[in-house]
Amino acid sequence: MSGNVGGQFGAQVNLEFSGRPVMVWLMTAEEFKMAESCPVANLPLQALWQDAHGDWERAHGLCQEAKSRDGDWVHAYLHRKEGDEGNAGYWYSRAGRPMPAGGLEAEWTAIVTVLLK
Repeated sequence: MSGNVGGQFGAQVNLEFSGRPVMVWLMTAEEFKMAESCPVANLPLQALWQDAHGDWERAHGLCQEAKSRDGDWVHAYLHRKEGDEGNAGYWYSRAGRPMPAGGLEAEWTAIVTVLLK
């Protein structure tokens, strides 16, 4: 395993899948947030990266575009952040997730951690 390769965050892990070598990058939520550009193609994660970099509107569009339970989870978080708890509750329900009682930063970190796995 190696870390910070080529100025990028994360750790490279070499695995074998069906007898073939596969390279996987592991990244923490903090490393994800600190990345200069969004390092993943996953739309809900892209939305969270945009949110962390101050673009709530872009984040909102990306999570809607995802059309998935993970996208709905991020959508719920964004509406909670916006202060629209009624709308957030609807999206948490669609995502099959409870509305958290903790802070927004902790929730952002928790969602990113789950989605990066």
